[in-house]
Amino acid sequence: MKNLSPGIPVHRRFAPTALMLGNIATGCSILAPAGMLIELAADLDITVHTAGLLVTFGAIILCIGSPLTAWLTSRIERRALLAFTLAVLALGNIASAFAPDYAALLAIRLVTLAVGALYTPQAAGTAALIVPAEKRGGTIAYVFLGWSLAAAIGLPLITFLTSHYGWRAAYGSISIIAVASLLSLLWRLPKGLVGTPVDLKTWTELARNPVIVTLLGITTLLTSGQFAVFTYMGPLLSKLTHVGPDAVGLVFGIYGVCGFIGLVIISNIVDSWGPLKASVLSVGLVLAGVAGWALSAGFYSLTAAAVAIWGLGFASSNSMQQVRLVAAAPPLASASVALNTSCLYVGQAIGSAIGGLLYAHERLHGVGYAGAAFVALALVMVVLTRRLETPA
Repeated sequence: MKNLSPGIPVHRRFAPTALMLGNIATGCSILAPAGMLIELAADLDITVHTAGLLVTFGAIILCIGSPLTAWLTSRIERRALLAFTLAVLALGNIASAFAPDYAALLAIRLVTLAVGALYTPQAAGTAALIVPAEKRGGTIAYVFLGWSLAAAIGLPLITFLTSHYGWRAAYGSISIIAVASLLSLLWRLPKGLVGTPVDLKTWTELARNPVIVTLLGITTLLTSGQFAVFTYMGPLLSKLTHVGPDAVGLVFGIYGVCGFIGLVIISNIVDSWGPLKASVLSVGLVLAGVAGWALSAGFYSLTAAAVAIWGLGFASSNSMQQVRLVAAAPPLASASVALNTSCLYVGQAIGSAIGGLLYAHERLHGVGYAGAAFVALALVMVVLTRRLETPA
């Protein structure tokens, strides 16, 4: 992999921040429907479950697109590739704002996310190109901070805009975020960054690595458990606790702010603790939070407290998965992180489908217990990876 040369201008040392801002736009684009399900259902004359399929079908496209696009674009210069991806996200969100009906909105989302699948894994792989090996873990966690900010600021903003000005205004705001992220990336990220080309041999090597295979399984289980609840968090809060849109937005805000705090903490301790211990901590927090949701469903204040605990672990657990994958096989980082991102979206599809079925059949309390079961299995697997890993 090529790294930054000594001749790179000083201001471009802030390239990781540009990559992180792109993850804000990507995260908002992917998470947006979760903050507007009730309004989409009412305005487009569909059920909440049908509106939730925007998440499920979008996740299916993302899980296929992430490794496929990693393979097809591995020889393309990173700055140009990431800039193109953000441009498509900007156009896709503004097109969504003008969608005439549900079918058009779904089609636009699927096309947009087919390209958007590129950003997060390629941003993580690019981050590994621009910093020394000893700073790689903290930098990747920092780049993933954008997802936490998307949840901390973006999703509550989307919920607020949707409830007060409509879902079309919310999509328009995401387009503005994507344009701002694009400009930042063009300004800060240096040209000439190219990762290791991905070919069929790369996928074979990854499949033969037991640590990587196990880590990918953890990602799938962990995300499935969280998205069973997260996708329908707004409607569930409304039905179980009888609160309004502002109270729902507050819980989304708590989730995101705690995610930000958790990721900042994990970014500062991962290089001294090691990724395994940091992963056990973050996944344990997710389990405590999702289990707390299941046990306290129907009591707003207790549910909000459980979401705070869950939030401390959600972004940090994802970033630790990426850090551990990069450490397990640094030359294969672009491919392994792409597969991990694909597994994130597999988990989103599985979780949102399970949550949707339970919601559609009025098994509202069962959503939390189903989510907790998946996360518990993920934590068991995290602990078991201690036997598989060897020092990098």
